[in-house]
Amino acid sequence: MKVAVLLSGGVDSSVALRLLKEEGHNLTAFYLKIWLQDEFSFLGDCPWEEDLEFAHAVCKQANVPLEILNLQTEYWDTVVSYTIGEIKEGRTPNPDMYCNSLIKFGQFYDKIDSSFEKVASGHYAKVENLNGSYLLKTSPDPVKDQTYFLAYLTQQQLSRAFFPIGAFTKKEIRELAHKYQLPNMERKDSQGICFLGQIKFNEFVKHHLGELPGDIVDIESNKLMGRHSGYYYYTIGQRSGLRLGGGPWYVVKKDIANNTVYISRENVTNRARSSFRVGKFNWINEKPAEGKDLKVKIRHGANLYNCTLSFEDNENAVVRMNESDQGIAAGQFAVFYKNDICLGGSVIL
Repeated sequence: MKVAVLLSGGVDSSVALRLLKEEGHNLTAFYLKIWLQDEFSFLGDCPWEEDLEFAHAVCKQANVPLEILNLQTEYWDTVVSYTIGEIKEGRTPNPDMYCNSLIKFGQFYDKIDSSFEKVASGHYAKVENLNGSYLLKTSPDPVKDQTYFLAYLTQQQLSRAFFPIGAFTKKEIRELAHKYQLPNMERKDSQGICFLGQIKFNEFVKHHLGELPGDIVDIESNKLMGRHSGYYYYTIGQRSGLRLGGGPWYVVKKDIANNTVYISRENVTNRARSSFRVGKFNWINEKPAEGKDLKVKIRHGANLYNCTLSFEDNENAVVRMNESDQGIAAGQFAVFYKNDICLGGSVIL
């Protein structure tokens, strides 16, 4: 097949490229330029240059052409603007979710030649064609599985998606990287928000939202404990970075209208809960006829909860889990599973 390979400079996508090369496909690698390197040049070096060096080296070794595609404008208009909007509203954004659905398997599809039959990436996930209906299935590595981040893809997007490393564990991918003697075989996995790289999150927020001084108040006594630079720098449950004596203190509430951050010596507001409301669904196949015997993830990782989904109407539902979780926050995504099939996702309200 003629395959467009999304190459980040990391180990996973590089192994994916080599696996496809071994299978004899006609490959062109693409490096997507989405870093905000120009805007944040005052903060120092951005790792995109190192990423691109590794991408070039991997392609040279495999004798695969590499093209650089600038999607900064598209990325800003979708992923970055969404992230800023969510932060301003006091919610918890997940830009990687929209990077996949709107950029890597969205805008990128529209930019490349339609003769590419598939678009391959280094995601830990599998796609199965079942009588013309495409299923998104989990990988054998529960920690690295990335179906959570792919839950907003559509049938049309999945029909062209190709995940060559989906049947492997991370350990096996590292072993393959050494087998191929990849230039980046010892490179560590990237962490943090996809477009920020080494830029600190607070610097990004400050650059776009500035500072908005307000009060830090003890929720029990209503006593003024200090001042902050803006409610959007704080997350519920946070205990570090408050710089207050007599603690430990936890952020337990944010009054966005009055720009007040409430704290407590006990993490009272972030107490574990087992039910929450969701909306803005994306069902990869059909909406499940019954919301029983499902599993749900509320963040990337191995942790899956048994749950039921009770629909209030066509737009909203209540999730009830068999266990409680402390980290449930508005704006996060809840992704649903049936056995090893990712059914789709929703936004926590």
